[in-house]
Amino acid sequence: MNRNYTFIDLFAGCGGLSEGFYRKGYKALLHLEIDKTACQTLKRRMEYYYYSNQEIEDAVLCADITSEGIIEEIDKRVHEPVDIIIGGPPCQAFSTVGRAVSPDSMNNDPRNYLFENYLQILNHIKPKMFIFENVKGILSAHPQGVKIFDIIVREMSKTYKIVSDPKTILLNAADYGVPQIRERVILIGVRKDIDYIDTEDIYKSIEKTHSDDGKYLPQYVTVGDAILDLPELQAGEGEEIQKAKHNRRINAYLSRITNQSGLVYNHVARKHNDEDRERYRILSEHGNWQLKDLQTVRPDLIHHDPKHFGNRYTVQESGKPGRTVVAHLYKDGNLFIHPDSNQARTFTVREAARIQSFPDDFVFEGSRTDQYKQVGNAVPPLMAEAFATTLGKFLDIIENKEKVSE
Repeated sequence: MNRNYTFIDLFAGCGGLSEGFYRKGYKALLHLEIDKTACQTLKRRMEYYYYSNQEIEDAVLCADITSEGIIEEIDKRVHEPVDIIIGGPPCQAFSTVGRAVSPDSMNNDPRNYLFENYLQILNHIKPKMFIFENVKGILSAHPQGVKIFDIIVREMSKTYKIVSDPKTILLNAADYGVPQIRERVILIGVRKDIDYIDTEDIYKSIEKTHSDDGKYLPQYVTVGDAILDLPELQAGEGEEIQKAKHNRRINAYLSRITNQSGLVYNHVARKHNDEDRERYRILSEHGNWQLKDLQTVRPDLIHHDPKHFGNRYTVQESGKPGRTVVAHLYKDGNLFIHPDSNQARTFTVREAARIQSFPDDFVFEGSRTDQYKQVGNAVPPLMAEAFATTLGKFLDIIENKEKVSE
């Protein structure tokens, strides 16, 4: 890149999207996040990237984006032109899973309209580009009969050139080296006065690094590639900081995730009762078994009707990419059973973070519940890095064009 381009991250969470931009040399001007422990994680990561104490205090705004005077507060803290705004409102209200379990399909969830606050800040700052990230369910969300995605596209299109075709904007994290099948809507906008850049060209330039069939690109990174080098733990074991014990040769994925110190953070296993541990052991021995299969050999371990709860207990198979890491991982780890039957437990925070492509030196602050929430809500950093790489190239084009025009 010509220089360290600047960004603001709205609904920043713990900073998964920001991490991809940090790693490509961008400069953070502001992270706006409401969760206090996520803000502590953001601050700790800024320390890692050698920001000064004053820069960190200015850049991490722990506040409600809907609060009165929020734009004025942003203006007080941001003292440089903003090249790009990144982020996306909380996705639970748009999630198809969330709508399925909510009594009113989340029609009355106030989070349905947080995109309006993103738009207000976007239209106030008017950066050259933006990235708006959300779940696939936003394409079909229609609280109280209002199709949210159509409103977002209409409002963004007033000032920015965007693409709204789902075939273009629906991207899978696994294509960018993340060991997880995770489809997300990625809206990229270019300010309309920058008429020499076609937004379609940006999407075409985001380079995929992996594929499902492995024909022309390396095959998808698997759960085994991502986690099987970590220290083995039984339920309730582990420490917040420990030395990794690499029990096999490092692979291409781990070479990007691990660090020279060999330290691993947040690798502590949940406690489980004996019945659950036996369920986990049997299910993981058979890889893709679910409750209905377990019922055939150990009906005494079934405490739900498998017709309705058949996929509640799910082993993350070591030879495949993981399933989508979700925010409610903190209260239901049964969807993320470790593939090693000898460990007979659910994922630790670090294992979930590995599936999300967070580097091992990324430390999640707060309680275990806080940590799981942060990981589950995050954008995978390797996916974000792919976006940052491509947008940097187009920002270079804009900068070079502006220099010629001077």
